[in-house]
Amino acid sequence: MKLNGSQIIIECLVEQKVDTIFGYPGGAVLNIYDELYKNSDRIRHILTSHEQGASHAADGYARSTGKVGVVLATSGPGATNLVTGIATAYMDSVPVVAITGNVSTALLGRDSFQEVDIAGITMPITKHNYIVKNVEDLADTIREAFQIARSGRPGPVLIDIPKDVTSAICEYEKKEINLYEQVKPLPIIFDYQLEEIARLLLNAKRPFIYAGGGIIKANAAKELNEFANLLDIPTATSLMGIGAFDQTNPLSTGLIGMHGTVASNRCVVDCDVLLALGVRFSDRVLSNPKHFAENAKIIHIDIDLAEINKNINPDYALVMNLKEFFVRIQKYLSARKHSEWVEQVQRWKKIFVENQQSDALKPRYFMEAIYEATKGDCYIATEVGQHQMWAAQYFTYSKPNHFISSGGLGTMGFGLGAAIGVQIAHPQDYVFNIAGDGSFRMNFNELLTMSKYDIPVCVIVANNGVLGMVRQWQTAFYEKRYSQTILDTKLDYAYLAKACGVDYYLATTKEEYRKAIEEVMRRRKPSLINAYVEIDEKVLPMVAPGMPIDDMMLE
Repeated sequence: MKLNGSQIIIECLVEQKVDTIFGYPGGAVLNIYDELYKNSDRIRHILTSHEQGASHAADGYARSTGKVGVVLATSGPGATNLVTGIATAYMDSVPVVAITGNVSTALLGRDSFQEVDIAGITMPITKHNYIVKNVEDLADTIREAFQIARSGRPGPVLIDIPKDVTSAICEYEKKEINLYEQVKPLPIIFDYQLEEIARLLLNAKRPFIYAGGGIIKANAAKELNEFANLLDIPTATSLMGIGAFDQTNPLSTGLIGMHGTVASNRCVVDCDVLLALGVRFSDRVLSNPKHFAENAKIIHIDIDLAEINKNINPDYALVMNLKEFFVRIQKYLSARKHSEWVEQVQRWKKIFVENQQSDALKPRYFMEAIYEATKGDCYIATEVGQHQMWAAQYFTYSKPNHFISSGGLGTMGFGLGAAIGVQIAHPQDYVFNIAGDGSFRMNFNELLTMSKYDIPVCVIVANNGVLGMVRQWQTAFYEKRYSQTILDTKLDYAYLAKACGVDYYLATTKEEYRKAIEEVMRRRKPSLINAYVEIDEKVLPMVAPGMPIDDMMLE
């Protein structure tokens, strides 16, 4: 049948099982928005307050569902406003398809109004991108873009479409889509390779697992938990791997790295075999690469060949899907116990437990009160800073895809948009966005999106009046020279909430905070909790940059 480009876009999105798009209209995408209007019963569109918020919402939707998130923006500044969100998704391997409009093909390269080379701009921060200059190429381009975004190591893909292509007409034929088709085949892994790794693990006295976001991307959390239990192996996760291993399991040692637990970081130093699964050995985990697991045999399993030998040289490495790894290695395994090693790990887990006797709001209580009220059954999104680390450290995560945070890029202003995306994807669940007052002011315009659609996200602002993480570094490494990290106190959160149409709560004590959380859960409305934190609360433990991972600051 004959369709125009905009109709083809809608039909292809329906093919890909897309039910929600986040975006902001403009001249170059008016044809697409006209078709969205006509097809509002097939695809829901969420209008955000800013394109960056739309890109983060698509990201949060994707992280919490495992499906491809979709964002739509117009040409020029509309497209460039997506860049931070696309880079955020790229650094954390999140499947997002960004569709941008552009000026008509005859006007490309002529410095036309609201023209920008968004394909060129985003080339380093996308898995792939396209500019579609012929309507006959449009359908197959969209289909390929989605396959690239979701397959292998996921990531963002951008499709730039000139306005005349959205109105041009051509023949369209519907295609059945295989959502799980691999774009590029992976290397062949032989059984003897798996058997050799199994033998190393079975003979280990002090094995340790370092699990990353790759476990979650591979939908292999269940297999990881069964594997660790069978072999009795203590297990830590990276920031992106939070939820991949059930933290209620005694074998869980929690977060690893710069702000990791004492147990996790000591395990890396003392283990004799380190199994690294779906990780990239980031600088925030390695700290000093020369002293990372220097006494251990390192086994690295990842789906992306580019990560092998990039930041650390393993003794054994396999490029393969992690779910397949657990299935295929199973026949070479048998149950093991490491009682002495696990007992030592339990002793390390008791080091650094904060005193919670004070009535003042403390970071640990921030997260423990949410856990208690929800019994752990909620989604936690975060901005970036001290509050992000407190959310990672002090909530007990037992499920994958429930901790939504910008790890690789560290994007302040990410959390509110992402939380909106999560809540849209999971309307019956509780979603909390943990923010600092510095991050919050970057994108609090998305409170209006919450209000417009009555999205019951609860934003909790850890209000200490400063850029807390930067101040912590200035305290530790810059002799307390607090250059440009003290925020003004003129923002009236109560009036802001009222102006944006969201519920407001003030919390200065544990009791006020607990009551606010309970009321938020009872009312199920867009809400903001302004929670005061001491100005010099720290994120501890902390490993100074370049120091060995077990050289931790505890005070």
